[in-house]
Amino acid sequence: MWQQKVIHLHARQRGFHLITDEIEQQLPQLADYSVGLLQLFIQHTSASLTINENADPTVRYDMEKHFNQFVPERAPYYKHTYEGDDDMPAHIKASTLGSSVMIPISNGRLALGTWQGIYLGEHRDHGGSRRVIATLQGE
Repeated sequence: MWQQKVIHLHARQRGFHLITDEIEQQLPQLADYSVGLLQLFIQHTSASLTINENADPTVRYDMEKHFNQFVPERAPYYKHTYEGDDDMPAHIKASTLGSSVMIPISNGRLALGTWQGIYLGEHRDHGGSRRVIATLQGE
C-alpha cells in the first residue's frame, strides 16, 4: 500500500528543531502499517531534514553553532547574496544535511532508535512555514 500526504510545519526560528511528534500526529495512518517505510522530503532549498539526538536539547544548540561556524555568513567568495546574508549559507547547510530521510515502520510506529528524533534544520532567519511530503509504503 502506498500513501502520500503533504505535512505543513509552522514557521520556526533559525536552528534545529525536533519535529518527530508533529510528524507522527499528522500521520495517523502509520498505525495501518505492520511493516514499511516512511520517506520525508522537504520542498525547500534552505531547510533540511536529519535524524539525531532526541533527548538533550543542547545537541540541537551545538548543531546550530557548529554549522554556523562551518558555513559562515558573508564569506567573501559568495556570489548569491541578493536574498540576504543567511541565504547562501542556508543553501549550503541544506545540501550538506539533505532534503530527505527514510525511516522504517514497524508495528504501526516509526522504528527510530531510543535516542533518535527527526530534526528540521531551519537555516534562514525568517524561513517561514515549511512543506514536507510524506510517502508511506508497506503493508
